[in-house]
Amino acid sequence: MKMTNVKLCCIGLLISICNVRLEAQNYKQPNIIMILADDLGYGDLSCLGGKDVHTPNIDQLANNGIQFSNFYANSTVCSPSRASLLTGRYPDLVGVPGVIRQEKKDSWGYLKNDTELLPSILKRNQYHTALIGKWHLGFKSPNLPNDRGFEHFKGFLGDMMDDYYTHRRGGVNWMRFNDKIIDPQGHATDLFTEWSIDYLNERKKEHTPFFLYLAYNAPHFPIQPPSAYLEKVKTRIPGIDEKRAMNIALVEHMDHSIGKILKTLSENEQLSNTLIIFSSDNGGSLPHAQSNGNLNGGKQDMLEGGIKVPLFLFWDQHFKSGKRTHLSMMMDIFPTITDLAGIKTKAEREGISLLPFIQNEKAESDRILFWVRREGGNYNGQSYYAARKGNIKILQNQPFEPFVLFDLSKDPFEKNPMHPKDLPEGQLLKKALMEHIQASGKIPWQ
Repeated sequence: MKMTNVKLCCIGLLISICNVRLEAQNYKQPNIIMILADDLGYGDLSCLGGKDVHTPNIDQLANNGIQFSNFYANSTVCSPSRASLLTGRYPDLVGVPGVIRQEKKDSWGYLKNDTELLPSILKRNQYHTALIGKWHLGFKSPNLPNDRGFEHFKGFLGDMMDDYYTHRRGGVNWMRFNDKIIDPQGHATDLFTEWSIDYLNERKKEHTPFFLYLAYNAPHFPIQPPSAYLEKVKTRIPGIDEKRAMNIALVEHMDHSIGKILKTLSENEQLSNTLIIFSSDNGGSLPHAQSNGNLNGGKQDMLEGGIKVPLFLFWDQHFKSGKRTHLSMMMDIFPTITDLAGIKTKAEREGISLLPFIQNEKAESDRILFWVRREGGNYNGQSYYAARKGNIKILQNQPFEPFVLFDLSKDPFEKNPMHPKDLPEGQLLKKALMEHIQASGKIPWQ
């Protein structure tokens, strides 16, 4: 790959920052695979304490890579977190405060046309860009994957599938290969995995790096694991509750699929220069027997169980394994990726690069973080919020209820709510949140 001297100097500096074990003159931009699970509960990985679930392949990424144990989705639901991942910004500042749906009367976001997404920036800097799996940021141009920087798209435009095998939502087929409607046969997790393997095999022949965003629907409800996986769980755990068994089986099916991706990378000799990032868009759904471990709450809640998610970064032989406790967010992945790719961008963003934390366990960040979700139904079209600085967090789970405060250093499982007036930090967070709401109020979302 031909690079300017200036770019080589920048890349050499990045190597030093992130503790990459390569000489600057031999440095190559890494391939990047971003794997995003859908509604994965914090307690549904064995590496995070799940006792009844076996996830050896995801565990491999965690145990041999860098774990961020204080990492959060940008929202309690899908679209806003995905918008933050791809823009490096708060979702309500790019027009996505809530879930984007195919029916306008029940849709609560519209991705800003003038916001440049991560794949566009990577594409402009010699990366081939691909999305395989779930998009969930728009149904029409100009908010389709190929419009927003992905050269290759094979997957599902919609929010959720009513069936993992027929791939419809409300009777509509949202499966696409770029701009063409397709109607493939098979379980969605298997399809997305097979298509990813095909893509990796194609890129083996090329000399430019790639960015693959692999966004599974799993384990989002409806909980539909292949029967073989369900029977395996029932055999291993006699008498297990049916709903719980089905969820475990769906997660283990996804884990097995990720194992196939890792095997392909190894066989193709792509693994050593491929950064793999794994996370989830929000917490697990409690009514569907998903587990968030000891955390309070689940999907749709601003409690920890709704927004705390795993983040693992694995780069074979380049990153030293270890754990980081720095408070970080989904929108931080964007600048982390551009920094690792040696790309300087002037894109507006609130996310910060995680490279200083990767390099230094004692690095500090004193920022205030915000969460938002706007929704219809019982929420009456209004938004609800959370804000946090350090260990102090204020939140509401409905727009009609008062804020409560938690000191997570003393109450990590949010069992003893306080009034924001009980601590001076509570009033500071309410004022900062008000200013954030004022800023986001200028952004159209429909």
